Amino acid sequence: MNILILNIGSSSVKYDLFQDESLVHKGVIERVKNYEQGIKQIILETKNRGIEINAVGHRVVHGGENSDPVIITKPVLKQLEKLKELAPLHDVPEIEGIKTCMKLFTVPQIAVFDTAFHQTLPEKAYTYAIPSDVAKKHRIRRYGFHGTSHHYVAEEAAKAMDKPLEKTKIITCHLGNGCSVAAVLGGKSVDTSMGFTPLEGLVMGTRSGDIDPAIIPFLQHKEKYSYKKIEEMLNKQSGLFALCGKTDMRDIHASFETDARARLAEEVFCYRLVKYIGAYIAAMDGVNAIVFTGGIGENAWWIREKVLSHFKHIGVRVNKKANHENHELISAFHSMVWVFCIKTNEELMMAREAKKLLANSSHQ
Repeated sequence: MNILILNIGSSSVKYDLFQDESLVHKGVIERVKNYEQGIKQIILETKNRGIEINAVGHRVVHGGENSDPVIITKPVLKQLEKLKELAPLHDVPEIEGIKTCMKLFTVPQIAVFDTAFHQTLPEKAYTYAIPSDVAKKHRIRRYGFHGTSHHYVAEEAAKAMDKPLEKTKIITCHLGNGCSVAAVLGGKSVDTSMGFTPLEGLVMGTRSGDIDPAIIPFLQHKEKYSYKKIEEMLNKQSGLFALCGKTDMRDIHASFETDARARLAEEVFCYRLVKYIGAYIAAMDGVNAIVFTGGIGENAWWIREKVLSHFKHIGVRVNKKANHENHELISAFHSMVWVFCIKTNEELMMAREAKKLLANSSHQ
């Protein structure tokens, strides 16, 4: 089965074509004037290679309370239209791309949601302590994001440990420009650091992560900041960028010895991550494995080293050479906890999910 996986942004279309689990073609079309033009180009490229597309999988960032991928129908599209206010930057272009594909293809279109993996969070983990009528009316709860990545690396870690996924306690750390941590108990997400939006949780490239919510009305009162200005500040002018003027962890680390702001940025980033990992070890009553993924997670050995040094008390031991060389297994032989550096593959996970959905629907 040939499945085309699309990741549609505001001005770009990334695509990966899988033949079962093998990647046979991939690319990115940037500065698209309209999605129809970009997707027609992909269709032409696949035709020229003699590949017939059997299904199209779409990455949809916010799926609300959808817990599984879905075949897109007109009612599903209507539901997605209602959800787009929860993640307008992502869901709006994704929905436009889906509409275009429905026009250009006759094969099944499948939505795979970034939030779906976290729909197994227990009520105590996803509920905010705000008036319940307000929360219900506006669907305010913790949704969590990067679900496809957390799901993929948790499965890969279980395979590497040669342990059934349902018998594991794994903490997955997706660290890139956006960052999140998940507590995965028996293969199911039971807590995660991002919340109602991707702003909550860890310090990120330009996002603040956790702050005291009282800062918002304080700034509205003191500085006469508008809602839009505060939203822009917390999402695009905060995080590592606010702390040291840089967002790339390599640049920040290169200035560690000479720039006090860069040093503070790295330390704040690591400290917040240590706190979340510690909290999730307590929440799951132990841990078998800690997994790092994403651009920073996979490459910044010094971040992993610094963070893991806080968990010696539970028997975490790092193989320094393996860690510095970004090997998949970076824990030492005598470590009480497995530690992995696993390259994420969200597109492959989406292809797997799409294939599974199509197989199940054909049996019904």
